[in-house]
Order: sequence, then C-alpha cells, then structure tokens
Amino acid sequence: MMLQNTRGGLVVWFSMLLGLLFQLMPVPEVVDASRPDWLLLIMIYWAMALPHRYNILTAWVLGTVLDVLLGGYLGIRSLTFSLVIYVIVLNYQKLRNFSIWQQALIIAFLLLLYHLLIYWMQFVIFRSEFQVQQLLPVLSGTVIWPWIYWLLRRLRRRYKVK
Repeated sequence: MMLQNTRGGLVVWFSMLLGLLFQLMPVPEVVDASRPDWLLLIMIYWAMALPHRYNILTAWVLGTVLDVLLGGYLGIRSLTFSLVIYVIVLNYQKLRNFSIWQQALIIAFLLLLYHLLIYWMQFVIFRSEFQVQQLLPVLSGTVIWPWIYWLLRRLRRRYKVK
C-alpha cells in the first residue's frame, strides 16, 4: 500500500519535471513563439484530478522554480500560476463533468488570463509593448490540451495515483 502511494506521487512529480523540461528546452525561434505552457497545463490537470494534493502551494513553488530557471523577475509566474490553479481548484468538480472540448475552451480562457497577467506585470515593470505573438501559446495550449488530458489520465489510472 505504501509503495503504491509513493509510486503515484513519483508519477505526478515526474510529469511535472517533464513539463518543466519541455518549458525550458531550446527550440527554434519560430516554434518558441507558439510554445505551449507545458508546466501550467500539467499542473492544471493534476489540480483538477487531485486538488487536495496538488494545489496553490504546488503552483507557487513550481512558478518560483520556473522564474529562477528562466531568469525572470521572481514571483511573476508564481503569482500567475497560483491564480490559475486557484480557479481550477475552486471549480474542479464542474470541470471534471465537462466534455474535453468544453474543458479546452475553459483552459483557453485561463491561459489567456495567464498571458495577459504576465504581460500586464511586464508592462508595469519594463513598459513593454503588446504583441499578438504573445497570445500564440494560448492557441497551441488549447489545441494540445486533449492529448495532455488523455495521456495524464491514462498514467493516473495505470499507476493508480490517488
């Protein structure tokens, strides 16, 4: 029994580590503009599936790690990750009952919120200009959500993560 709980937790943390690596992996400039927010999408799935284990604190810690690794201002991604996961945790029972396409639309809205909040904070700090390219990850994240959901759900069932 103890081994299954440990293994289940390791599966979750391994998937988050993989999301972090996909987020940091160097890719060509053309692809980088539309790179999905892998770590956030994986955190959304686990917060929706197991909100009592992976919630706002997890989002805060992983957002801080991502800020440090990307060399950005400390706290920008932690705050935005936490806000998105807060919305997920508050509504996880409703989200579970939606079809995958309805979930994808809600995920699109949350990704849009995430990117607009990051832009707003960067505007306040750096006076950066808005570019439509900054919203390309919203589109790619929405398109990739059904596959992430399917893969992580399959992993959760196979390893009996609870």
